[in-house]
This record gives sequence, structure tokens and C-alpha cells, in this order.
Amino acid sequence: MTHPAIEATALGKRFGRRGGWALRDCSFRLPAGRVCAVVGPNGAGKSTLLTLAAALSTPTEGTLTVLGTAPAAARPRVGYVDQAKPLYPQLTVAETLRMGADLNPGRWDADTARRVVAGGDLDPERRIRALSGGQRTRVALALALGKRPELLLLDEPMADLDPLARHELMGVLMGQAAAHGTTIVMSSHVVAELEDSCDHLLLIGGGRVRLAGEIDDLLAAHTRVAAPAGTDLAPHDVVETRTTGRRLSALVRPAGPVPADWHTGAPSLEELVLSYLRNPAAATPAAPAPDTTEAAA
Repeated sequence: MTHPAIEATALGKRFGRRGGWALRDCSFRLPAGRVCAVVGPNGAGKSTLLTLAAALSTPTEGTLTVLGTAPAAARPRVGYVDQAKPLYPQLTVAETLRMGADLNPGRWDADTARRVVAGGDLDPERRIRALSGGQRTRVALALALGKRPELLLLDEPMADLDPLARHELMGVLMGQAAAHGTTIVMSSHVVAELEDSCDHLLLIGGGRVRLAGEIDDLLAAHTRVAAPAGTDLAPHDVVETRTTGRRLSALVRPAGPVPADWHTGAPSLEELVLSYLRNPAAATPAAPAPDTTEAAA
């Protein structure tokens, strides 16, 4: 039986008795084997969600399962790279990889870890404190991938890498997903960068899930339209609308065929995400029924 990589039901997290809610009433299901983009503005709750899945924090309310079990029980099968990429500064690169091997007996993939490090031309005897931010990111990813995780959680992993390094390491991640069926969950602010790599989307805004599902399905369910100003868009669900001069442009979820005199087009992933973020009042579409075929024995 294949369990979802992550499943949340009415998940909430509040910091302190009187603190605000970082997440509230979040429900979603991420099937195993997907490459999932977690997107949203600063403070939306992306990092909180990843720390909960990594068992570094516990929910205030609701439930969360990871690889079919409690997050703490799944920890040996999960890799996690934090935004800060915390590493021991006094260790060398080689010592850091040896530590990874010692902490993950029976699971450690030394070849993969060495290959990720070697891609950055890093001196194995150089100490972590002497590395640049991008070099530390590479070592942190080598540790996470060397663990050969079933689920890999990455919090803004490419933020301090140059475009060439981002492209190369994204290729390494996609190779990991293809070769081993690894589920990858990656938060980022650069939506366009994820469009060609990810097949699943989790859009978080204001601590709540705004969109969740397969990217192709979500894009197919929305249409970008242009029509004369003042056009009545009913009965279609309007995500966002703007009027410039005599023209109206909108992103809608069609409730049926649209009039032939409307100009229509498919939105990009970035257009979809930004439309929902610019209009917090837009209704979240109902989640599709779970695919029960992958959960069958």
C-alpha cells in the first residue's frame, strides 16, 4: 500500500498562548512521488509547514501524517534543508560528509553526496566556516541527498545560488526524483523557476491553503479572458479582474462554455499564483476527490 507523502487535516500551528496563528485549518493531500512547489508570500506559513513535516515542531491543532505515519516516526526516511543551512562551522567538508554517513547507517549514499559536493569544486579539507553561502547550500543538499530520503523537504534551497548553480542542482534533484521516486517538497518565492520542474502545487496565503493539486489540473481549470469593460462574468467564478480603459481582463474558473466573443487563453503558473495572492477574497476551489488507485494494495 502506498501512503500519501504528506496528509494534513485541519492543521494549525500557533506560537505561544497569545501568539498569532502561523497556520490555521490547513487540509491537503500530497501523493507520493511528486515534486511539489510550496509558494506564498513572506509570513504565509511555508517554513512552519515544512518544520512540522520534518518533526521539528508539533501542531497546535489538527493532524499531520508523513509517509503514512507520525512525523517523528518518519524522520529517518525524511531529508530536510532549512533556510539557514545549519552546519558545524568547525568541521571540514569531508568531515561533514563522514558525519552524515555515521548518522545514517545503512542508508547513506556516499557517491551521491560526493557528486553534489564535487559539482561545486569544493576542497574537501576546507572548513564549513570558510565557505560562501552558496557553497554551504551545496554541502547541506549533499547531506540531505546522501541520506537517500523518501521525502525531501527544502526551504528556499536555491535562494543564495547563482543561476548556473541553481540550474545544475535542480537537475540533480530531478534526477533523484526520477531515479528513486523521491517526493520533493520545495518552497520558493521564484514561481517561474519551479514551473518546469514541479508537478504539484501548494499555495499558502495568510496561514491557509489557497490552492492544492496537480499543476496541470489547476491550470486547466482556469482561463484567462479579455472582454469589453463592464462585461458580466457570471456565472463563472472570478479569481481576479482588472479594467484598463475599455478592456476587462480576468482570471476565471469557467462554470461552462464562455462566450465566443471573449478572448481566452491559458494562464501560466505564475499568473495563477499571483492572481490568488492579489485577491485574498477569491474562493478556494474545492479539492478534487482523492485518487484511490494509488492507495490500493
